[in-house]
Amino acid sequence: MAKAGKRIRAASATFDRERTYPAVEAVKLVKGNATAKFDETIEVAINLGVDPRHADQMVRGVVNLPAGTGKVLRVAVFAKGPKAEEARKAGADLVGDNDLAEKVLAGMVEFDRCIATPDMMPVVGKLGKVLGPRGLMPNPKLGSVTMDVAGAVKAAKGGQVEFRVEKAGIVQAGIGKASFTEAQILQNFKAFVDAITKAKPTGAKGGNYLQRIGLSSTHGPGVHVDVASLSS
Repeated sequence: MAKAGKRIRAASATFDRERTYPAVEAVKLVKGNATAKFDETIEVAINLGVDPRHADQMVRGVVNLPAGTGKVLRVAVFAKGPKAEEARKAGADLVGDNDLAEKVLAGMVEFDRCIATPDMMPVVGKLGKVLGPRGLMPNPKLGSVTMDVAGAVKAAKGGQVEFRVEKAGIVQAGIGKASFTEAQILQNFKAFVDAITKAKPTGAKGGNYLQRIGLSSTHGPGVHVDVASLSS
């Protein structure tokens, strides 16, 4: 922890923590300060002008990052018959119906994304107490309850990211790796912010929806980003 603290202090000295930077410059700073011995995740955090305690101010959705996430996701699919075979051919890591449900109930949640065909929801619905707190419950609005299981599996493995605003009005996600080029990180960054902008709920009042945006790496300090620069 001492080394991490020293590294953050050194990185913080390379820029003004109180200033907001154009997106291009912010990406360069964050990537340049990602000096850990592993491939750090590039993370974005956005403060939104919403109160998610109200249903009409909930912000939730998915976005396909053009440069991918740099992560290898394990995908589970609840399906049977031809749809189960379709999921396997698309690259799903775990496929099943009642047998898979039993494994989940036993605590074997060895996947990062969960997809289900509509007919399997009575089975999946019983797993809510296990999958819900982990953010893994399939949802038709997010495209994870679908008959197009092959498309959903390929999207999940190809760079699709789910987002959901937290109680404090913050939405955050990993949008790539420090090993990505600056252009790739910027491309993903803009795609993520664009998706959040399009997901603006009807209950969000006034024009101050995107209040603050921060960009950082796993062990690096956060850089404040000028919101206006993302539209240029």
